[in-house]
Amino acid sequence: MIVRLTTAQALILFLNQQYIEVDGKEQKLFKGIFTIFGHGNVLGLGQALEQDSGDLEVYQGRNEQGMAHAAVAYAKQNNQKQLMACTSSIGPGSANMITAASTATANNLPVLLLPGDTFATRQPDPALQQIEQIHDASITTNDAFRPVSKYWDRVSRPEQLMSALINAMRVLTDQADTGAVTLSLPQDVQGEAFDYPEYFFKKRVHRIERRKPTDMELHDALELMKKKKKPLIVSGGGVRYSESGGKLKEFAEKYHIPIAETQAGKGAVEGTFPLNLGGIGVTGNSASNQLAKEADLVIGIGTKFADFTTGSKELFQHHDVDFLTINLSKYHANKLDATTVVADAKTTLEELGDLLDKENYSSGYNQEIEEARKGWEEELNRLYHTDYHKVGYQPEVAGHLDEVIPEYTEALETSLTQTAVIGEINQSIADDSIIVGSSGSLPGDLQRMWVSRQPNTYHMEYGYSCMGYEVSGSLGVKMAEPNKEVYAMVGDGSYLMLHSELVTSIQEGLKLNIILFDNAGFGCINNLQMGNGMGSFGTEFRHRNSKTGSLNGSIVPVDFAQSAAGYGVKTYKVHTIEDLRYALEDSKKQDVSTLMDIKVLPKTMSDGYDAWWNVGVAETSKSESVEQAHQVRMKHLEQARKY
Repeated sequence: MIVRLTTAQALILFLNQQYIEVDGKEQKLFKGIFTIFGHGNVLGLGQALEQDSGDLEVYQGRNEQGMAHAAVAYAKQNNQKQLMACTSSIGPGSANMITAASTATANNLPVLLLPGDTFATRQPDPALQQIEQIHDASITTNDAFRPVSKYWDRVSRPEQLMSALINAMRVLTDQADTGAVTLSLPQDVQGEAFDYPEYFFKKRVHRIERRKPTDMELHDALELMKKKKKPLIVSGGGVRYSESGGKLKEFAEKYHIPIAETQAGKGAVEGTFPLNLGGIGVTGNSASNQLAKEADLVIGIGTKFADFTTGSKELFQHHDVDFLTINLSKYHANKLDATTVVADAKTTLEELGDLLDKENYSSGYNQEIEEARKGWEEELNRLYHTDYHKVGYQPEVAGHLDEVIPEYTEALETSLTQTAVIGEINQSIADDSIIVGSSGSLPGDLQRMWVSRQPNTYHMEYGYSCMGYEVSGSLGVKMAEPNKEVYAMVGDGSYLMLHSELVTSIQEGLKLNIILFDNAGFGCINNLQMGNGMGSFGTEFRHRNSKTGSLNGSIVPVDFAQSAAGYGVKTYKVHTIEDLRYALEDSKKQDVSTLMDIKVLPKTMSDGYDAWWNVGVAETSKSESVEQAHQVRMKHLEQARKY
């Protein structure tokens, strides 16, 4: 039997027939498709969706990057188990999705991108929005997706769709090596018809099976653990995606092993669990980093050991430290010259636990875990209650705060500190509320300071740390968790880059809560430059000085609340802690998206806790402070691991 359909119609029918099965539970693989129609897709995929979208819910994006980020966040919140597709027009429409493709691939999160492409026949060339390369007529804008996609294909003939989609599903359901899948669709081919075999549209169930560790892998892991007295577990995103947080708690408790969290792994185990020390590394806290330096065995579970986690490979300083990794990806498992278990986290913890029981294994910790956690809780309480006007208060990050604080206080009409605002929010919102973040100084403060009281309520994109993800990502999270309050934790710099999907949330009746921290600048990078010997240069939002020609004039104030109100958002202007408390409580009563325009003082975020980050510093400079920063970097490099 054959079915005569256009390429686009066949694609939509195929997507409707894809299912996923995890632990015996079956559901549709695709929830829906985000669209921004243009001349490269409206008469192809657009026609197919209008004719029969099946069970796919069609959503109207406002910016191609924004809608694709929402799709990435949807997959993340669903632990890679249900996905969204995105379609755009050719040229600038497709190019806008490249950043989101990078975000997906860097974070190992599946998303299907369907950008329109130029004519396969090349007869109208150059078509509107087409880039011509005189050395290669086959290159289009969509070739830019190649380096940021886990699978890339161009469907130049209708029959090619079949192998392209089969390969796409293979990658989208491969938890060890997934990311963005890009299928470029020439606009003429989308409308071309073909006699597709009926069996191509049969129901396909993609079963996610828990890969078991081999006997030799378990033997090696057991023998290594038996030699060690102070192991430390580093919980990564794989713990969350394998839904093994509960099993990890049992494992840690039984063998008295502390847990430290990466950004992706934070929240897989609630922060109130006594053995959960919290964030580790450059954006980690004192408890995790203290024990990381003393650990003789680091057990990485579902982590890729990024530089922020390892303190640029300098954090783990025990003279005899070894690494044990449990990861579905052999590539990530082999990092740091580790003893590897290439398997599912939950299954491995169960089987390794059986072997440890036979050995009566327990770590050699006495009171170190409790003391480290207590010390951090005292510091956390201090951060929650910082007040710039309090006698003796010192900003966490060195710089020119004392010189400019009166100016900021006047321009922003505030004396709020960022850490105190975060503390108030953490204590005020419901335990099952989900916070979303990505970039700037907030990820550091949140990884250190945020206490997740329920699993999977901390959603941080930090593999790519992409500015503009926060609002769009919150939309994807709300789609995945419609019955929970979702809070986007975003700085003013990131909000200005991209918040277009806030309008989509209004359109769809999906309430988001945007918590906007306005410190009138790219505060995180201002800290970075000033902490490495530079002055404040091009990172604060200031008018151009008419006398000097430099960007060091007066502060540029922005009324974000007034702007967002124009979209139909319920807004709040926050200048005091009392304003904040009112906004947090009143926003819970709203049915529409809300935005809290919170003015905070610069350089009132938390500082690092004995973890180093390797960033490029000028080797020679006219500035003595820059040269000193270079010397500090060289000393750290001497202590860092080389592989």
